[in-house]
Amino acid sequence: MAKQNSKASEPNISNPSAVKVGLQGCCPKCGQGRLYSKLLTPANSCKACGLDYSFIDAGDGPAFFVILIISFVLMTFAVIVETNFHPPIWLHMVLWGPLIIGGSLWGLRFSKGFMIAMQYQTAAGEGRLDQ
Repeated sequence: MAKQNSKASEPNISNPSAVKVGLQGCCPKCGQGRLYSKLLTPANSCKACGLDYSFIDAGDGPAFFVILIISFVLMTFAVIVETNFHPPIWLHMVLWGPLIIGGSLWGLRFSKGFMIAMQYQTAAGEGRLDQ
């Protein structure tokens, strides 16, 4: 496993907020470089400050939160639309399908960036037992 980056070794650099990293997809160290090379794929390193992104391990946490939040919000709206307007089933598929996909992709990008920033800022690592 790659060595964890430590904030203590770099005291002069102020970290951007985790929310900023999540919303803008920027580097958790400098806030300038890009965090993603593709839609949801983290880059290898920051082009601005050179931070090696090999420490990133967001796991399934972002997907779990996105599933809970997006499904709750969109199912609430789907039930409201169904009870008030009674549209045909094809209209539900046309309306809610793109919203589910778009909301999930945006939510994954935000929550993954947020969790990566929190992982960097707290120097979180894999769980270990002292021996």
